[in-house]
Amino acid sequence: MLRTLGWLLCIGSLAACQVACSSYPQGHVPAWEAAEEPVSGPASQAEDPADGSGSEVADPAAQRAENEAQDASVRPQSGDGSEAGGPAGGSGEETDGPAGGKGEETDGPVSAKGEETPGTDGGNGDDSEGSIGGNAEETDGSASGKGDETDAKDTDAAWETPAVRGIYVTGPRAGSEGMADLIALCDTTELNAMVIDLKNDSGEITFKVDPELTGGVQSGKNYIRDLSALLQTLHEHEIYVIARIVCFKDAVLPAARPDLQLLQADGTPVTDGKGLTWVNPCSEEVWDYLIGIGCMAADLGFDEVQFDYVRFPSGKSARVADYGRELDDAGRQQVISDFLSKARAAFHEKGIPFSADLFGTVIGNAVDAGIVGQNYAAVGSRVDAISPMVYPSHYGPGVFGFAVPDANPYGTVSGAMQRSLKELGEVPEKQRAAVRPWLQAFTATWLDGHISYGGDQIREQIRAVYDAGYDQWILWNAANHYSADGLYLPDGTPPEPVEAPPESDETPPEQVEMPQEAVETMDSSSM
Repeated sequence: MLRTLGWLLCIGSLAACQVACSSYPQGHVPAWEAAEEPVSGPASQAEDPADGSGSEVADPAAQRAENEAQDASVRPQSGDGSEAGGPAGGSGEETDGPAGGKGEETDGPVSAKGEETPGTDGGNGDDSEGSIGGNAEETDGSASGKGDETDAKDTDAAWETPAVRGIYVTGPRAGSEGMADLIALCDTTELNAMVIDLKNDSGEITFKVDPELTGGVQSGKNYIRDLSALLQTLHEHEIYVIARIVCFKDAVLPAARPDLQLLQADGTPVTDGKGLTWVNPCSEEVWDYLIGIGCMAADLGFDEVQFDYVRFPSGKSARVADYGRELDDAGRQQVISDFLSKARAAFHEKGIPFSADLFGTVIGNAVDAGIVGQNYAAVGSRVDAISPMVYPSHYGPGVFGFAVPDANPYGTVSGAMQRSLKELGEVPEKQRAAVRPWLQAFTATWLDGHISYGGDQIREQIRAVYDAGYDQWILWNAANHYSADGLYLPDGTPPEPVEAPPESDETPPEQVEMPQEAVETMDSSSM
């Protein structure tokens, strides 16, 4: 039944989907959560750890506890962290504005609000590049955005997207009264987009969906009680709405289809640090299930589909997992690339752009890329926008020459963006995804030498993105705690600095000492 789900959801009418999500009672945070263990422990690419892995990922054990604490503060039920906020790169908050994510300068409107802005896990030790490269052929015709018609020979061309300056929002927050505060923040700052959980990392769909639309899988939760009304409100405020869909980390689908669960060689499940299970990334039935949910998002009225956890798991249990086939680094990368190609073709048919999140540390690092199956250039030729998680807190000591990358927000993000420019330079321009990194909008209290992240640190990350020639970014905070601190105004200009009140010229009155007799009288009367 699941094999037909993709078709069922992709051919469903917009009206049917709107009825399904609006006919339930009204009412009623990483982005990705840290991996179950470090990909390979703190290490820099320049100086490999003892195991010779070459991974750059910082140890996320303490961060996992922090993420869980943040999640608990806003989630009524199971957590839904996100790859976009976890160990190899998550997302932050604060932003600046400009530039074409493909490294070009752009003149026209790049904002979803219509304003003009000034463009601007240790593995097997195998050091094989595992490069998939992407489709090499050039295509004619325009790389169009949502709703534009494209030639059959342009199916591999990347579609243009607005210059997104966004924030991550969980399902529970999206369905709460607190959503009004986030909308107001978008109205009064440069923010113009929200990435909202549609399928969280527990595998739950964040609104009550008819199980017939999910192949009989009971995955809907009533976090967002009127999705149609929410989308309408967001669009009225000119907010670009992206549906985040967690892919291969899923505790719901295996309950309905145990045969799709990813197992170790001894038959026990592959799980993360919270005990949540994974499904097999090699299963085309799983692919169809996820693509079907993305097609449903298009019919519901989302502006874009974003895949998260679009990777192989890492850690000890993952290294002995049974994928049904032999896989090396190149094989894992090919699986992910083929899945993304199939997904983009389906979403483009629905008239909607497609993006994907991935580890920031896979950029320029063949070891991490091989372990999780995320080849940066290959992914960048199979999606319309690519979102590397370049949180400074998720890079190990020594990366980019910094003893504590977290304490160097500009330098760390700048280093990652320079690597991005180099790797994506190999991808033909018409196929090259826009770059839209996740930035850090949280303080990594679990790190020795960490610094507090406020408006200045967020702005520094945004400036690094712009200085690299990119113009898009998304802020990550698992608890959805965002403020205007560090953000520019809707027209892309910085807010006026708040001046301290002027000092008064008046001479303060002289203090008159109270007579001792009065003091003694007061003391006795209070006894």
